[in-house]
Amino acid sequence: MRGCSPLSSPWTAYLCLLSVLCLLFTPAVMVKENDFKKCHQSGFCKRNRAYADHAVAQGASWQPPYAITSDKVAFKDGQFQANILKTTDDQGAVVNLPVTVSFLKSGAARVTVDEERRQMKDIQLRHESGARRERYNEAEKWAVVGGLALDKDAKVAHESKTGMTIKYGPDLSFEAEIKYEPFAVDFKRDGTSHIKLNDRGLFNMEHWRPKTEKAEPEKKEGEEGDKQEEPKEVPAHLDESTWWDESFGGNTDTKPRGPESVALDISFQGYEHVYGIPEHAGPLSLKETRGGEGNYNEPYRLYNADVFEYILDSPMTLYGAIPFMQAQRKDSTVGVFWLNGAETWIDIVKAKESKNPLALGLSTKTNTHTHWISESGLLDVFVFLGPTPQEISKTYGELTGTTAMPAEFALGYHQCRWNYVSDDDVKEVDRKMDKFKIPYDVIWLDIEYTDEKKYFTWDPNMFKDPISMGKQLDEHGRKLVAIIDPHIKNTGSYPVIDELKSKGLAVKNNKGSYFDGWCWPGSSMWIDAFNPTAIKWWTSLFKYDSFKGTMENTYIWNDMNEPSVFNGPEVTMPKDNLHHDDWEHRDLHNINGMTFHNATFEALLSRKKGELRRPFVLTRSFYAGSQRLGAMWTGDNQASWEHLGAAVPMILAQGIAGFPFAGADVGGFFGNPELELQSRWYQAGAFYPFFRGHAHIDARRREPYMAAEPYRSIITSALRLRYSLMPSWYTAFFHANQDGSPIIRPMYWTHPGEESGFAVDDQFFVGSTGLLVKPVVEKEKVAADVYIPDDQVYYDYFTYNKLNTHKGKMVTVDAPLESIPILMRGGHIFPRRDTPRRSTQLMKYDDYTLVVVLGKDLAAKGELYVDDGDSFDYQKGQYIHRTFEFHQLLLTSSPASTHEGKALREGDWMKRFHDVSFDKIIIVGAPSSWEGKTEVEVKSEGQTHKVPLQFTKAEGGRAAFATVGRLGARVGADWEIDFA
Repeated sequence: MRGCSPLSSPWTAYLCLLSVLCLLFTPAVMVKENDFKKCHQSGFCKRNRAYADHAVAQGASWQPPYAITSDKVAFKDGQFQANILKTTDDQGAVVNLPVTVSFLKSGAARVTVDEERRQMKDIQLRHESGARRERYNEAEKWAVVGGLALDKDAKVAHESKTGMTIKYGPDLSFEAEIKYEPFAVDFKRDGTSHIKLNDRGLFNMEHWRPKTEKAEPEKKEGEEGDKQEEPKEVPAHLDESTWWDESFGGNTDTKPRGPESVALDISFQGYEHVYGIPEHAGPLSLKETRGGEGNYNEPYRLYNADVFEYILDSPMTLYGAIPFMQAQRKDSTVGVFWLNGAETWIDIVKAKESKNPLALGLSTKTNTHTHWISESGLLDVFVFLGPTPQEISKTYGELTGTTAMPAEFALGYHQCRWNYVSDDDVKEVDRKMDKFKIPYDVIWLDIEYTDEKKYFTWDPNMFKDPISMGKQLDEHGRKLVAIIDPHIKNTGSYPVIDELKSKGLAVKNNKGSYFDGWCWPGSSMWIDAFNPTAIKWWTSLFKYDSFKGTMENTYIWNDMNEPSVFNGPEVTMPKDNLHHDDWEHRDLHNINGMTFHNATFEALLSRKKGELRRPFVLTRSFYAGSQRLGAMWTGDNQASWEHLGAAVPMILAQGIAGFPFAGADVGGFFGNPELELQSRWYQAGAFYPFFRGHAHIDARRREPYMAAEPYRSIITSALRLRYSLMPSWYTAFFHANQDGSPIIRPMYWTHPGEESGFAVDDQFFVGSTGLLVKPVVEKEKVAADVYIPDDQVYYDYFTYNKLNTHKGKMVTVDAPLESIPILMRGGHIFPRRDTPRRSTQLMKYDDYTLVVVLGKDLAAKGELYVDDGDSFDYQKGQYIHRTFEFHQLLLTSSPASTHEGKALREGDWMKRFHDVSFDKIIIVGAPSSWEGKTEVEVKSEGQTHKVPLQFTKAEGGRAAFATVGRLGARVGADWEIDFA
């Protein structure tokens, strides 16, 4: 939603009374980096980084203090179990760290290390804390939904006193070489090493130990009273100063369990490019973090925070965290998933390695070394050996879940600002959008709609009749989204806060009392959505008779759920707060936002008896698995060309990390975009999976109809383009739901064999359509250089011009302000709906257009998925999924699966959709032999009829194309057209 601005209506009064908060709300050009920690200000990060420096400095003489004893090793039914012994001092004292390596049917492997003494709860806590004694072991409960079945066909290939080699995966082509001393694992595919754990000996697990007060040094006889011995400098990796307490920004974090970080080096052998670990505002191919020209000096940080007006090209933390990284080399993709919900830092270093130091070229390879550091919890890492991006996405999707099949309206355009001031204001915007024939699906309400920031209420003066507002929107086929945040105003005569406290469902402080902090309402408490009872209670608040003024077309926006706490450390919740089952906030901070998102998702599943419709819930904070619950956006960006350019790499990173329903605030949240920037942003936003225009409360109104010409028409054209391609977008979401594939796809994902495209992150393919999009993100730019990843033929989407392309090279395409560079790749077929409508609901039963883009071999393939876009009936066979193929001058439509339409009975949607047809077909790159042909024969459902064909020959740079229509073949029927 919003950064902390002092200019926002009633909130100003609170700030005037609370001088302690003033510094948090001072106007700023951008985020104050000093409000957020660097690695050296985070004790556990500083120690582990120093530990790495110490190990590297030791070189070959470094002896990691972690080893497995071969007499306590077992392997059974796809699982290796042993005990890692950590030597803690020169006298040989050891700490037992149980380790399990699980080999899964999916082809993934999982390495988990715990701490025996804490498993047994055999530790003492300080500060009379009520926190749990174990290491946090419930991240799996929230993030993982499947894919954990053991591969019982895995087998030991070699065993000795120094280690064990286990073969697993498809055709036993994967293997894990487990080395005992020092503990390390080398993961191989087809005999070649791809991922190494602890190859550099940086594995470190800070064990529990009692706090001992150091005695004052005794004075020697005759020593002067004021003379003190200079303390010896302690190496940084042994520094105890932040073991037990740590302060930052005026806040002190008590640490009742002492130091407990986990760290591990993970090396990608022969891989130069690594991707993922969102959310950060930087390039898709991740940078090195140990300095050097063009590199970062700080590790990538994952610690969900309210970072308003964030800076670009930075490893600084943002609102969400998905600790999933992929590595890419020619024709090979691998990945790791670090299952930990605590604050995490990741260092990246790339090193050239040559078998022959005198040789150049092919004998040299790049290894990417990563160092993962988390404050607490288990060491729990999944390893994926691919070998393709598609297999990585699919396996990760089996593990954490795939994108929820969205309600179809959610793929349309969303109109938002902070804030529409009244229900009449909302109605007027709705009318104006219709007046200017601008399509949209959803209008949004920010916090000002509430009565004094009390959620589940309406401002009695400005939103007097929300039902009439909802009804007008419903008549026009549109929806309303209202914001609900996790902070509950702590005030009298407010039933929600009364119930939160009386039922014991709020987050507690380290003393066991309810935590009180500050957010938009002022004094607030936070629902503890880790608590199943809290989720059940939260669900009850959304019933129509509870949240009065809402209707079936009302949906929800969850913001500030990192959680944002204005007077908290780093604008969030103290780490020593306590959650359900007495887990400390430090253990699960990055998961917190997802639990609130989940509670709201559950609430919308059924708001009245018998109603079961797909929820739509937008979230700002997220974790691995959040893709199962709705959409996200990139937070409080700025109305600048630089932020427009940053959006595509950020959204691409979300997609490959398993959360593709992503977007950025179109136009920029802070500031006032010039009309050229606003127009270009709508053109880019039309190709974001989540497409929303949004603005700050202090920004000028900028609804699309307010733009002067020609900008209004340019923006309207971009919106109509989005709506015409809605069938292709919905089909792409279907695939994301089925196999975890990204919706907009970077070059490395679609062409993993083309190394020259691995760092390209300013263009993308849309699903499997073959549409290659390169948004214009620079001022006064009227041409675009598009990278071409293959030898296929490419055409301009709008003109059908055949482009002079070469594999691995750029092609320059015209991009005047009224146009966005979109290329059509030969060999693809994609569906459209060409009748302009004002919302997706009004398009439900429109006929379709098929665009056939012939490849060099005069062949093409494509598909269409369609269901009712609202209910879960598709799970019962109420859907249509068609495959289209053009081959040897024959175009066919056939079922994509044997399950299509196999419902026990034909539902209402199937009956209404029965007669929806394909209206026309456009064939781009049509052969010249078709000149003079005026009709073709269509065969379908036992009938044959002829339909007209109009051939347009090639002219200038434009390719020949043909138009067939009116076709009249039903979408749900088999049919074929013979063009011979």
